[in-house]
Formats: sequence, C-alpha cells, structure tokens
Amino acid sequence: MVLSLIIFGLLSGSLFSVLIGILGASRKIGFGWSFILSLLLTPIGGLICVLISDPLPTGQRKWGCLANLILIAAIAMLVMFVLAVLGTLTIA
Repeated sequence: MVLSLIIFGLLSGSLFSVLIGILGASRKIGFGWSFILSLLLTPIGGLICVLISDPLPTGQRKWGCLANLILIAAIAMLVMFVLAVLGTLTIA
C-alpha cells in the first residue's frame, strides 16, 4: 500500500512537471528548463519560474528534443503505474 502511494506521488509529480514544461514551451524559458526546474523545485516552483519568464511571440514554441523523450518516459511511467495498481488490486 505504501509503495503504491510512493509510486503514485512520483508519477503525479512527473506528470505535473511535464504539464509545466508544456506551459513553458511558449515562453523564453523553454520546455526543457521549465521541466527540469519543476522537477527540482516541485511543480509549484517550476510554475512560478515559467510565469515569471517572458512569453515568446505568438505562434512560436521552444520544445527541443527533450520534449519527445520526456513524453515517452511519462507515458511509460503511467503504464507501469496502472499495471502496478491492477496487480495490487487482484492480489487483495
């Protein structure tokens, strides 16, 4: 039970960090830095850093190659979490 809560906390924090990164992609800070800052400073700290940074001109985004890798890792973690939850539900 405790392990599943820890896994849920890590996955939800990672998901929020990805969302903060997506929000930062339309700002000068970019996806990569906003994602890393939200992992290091918690998603609330990352959100503050993203909101402080200047927005890019309309229609531009700064994704970089980091966005695709993070998206694949986030989807893989979500699948592992769902499988872990389903595994604990069937044992109990």
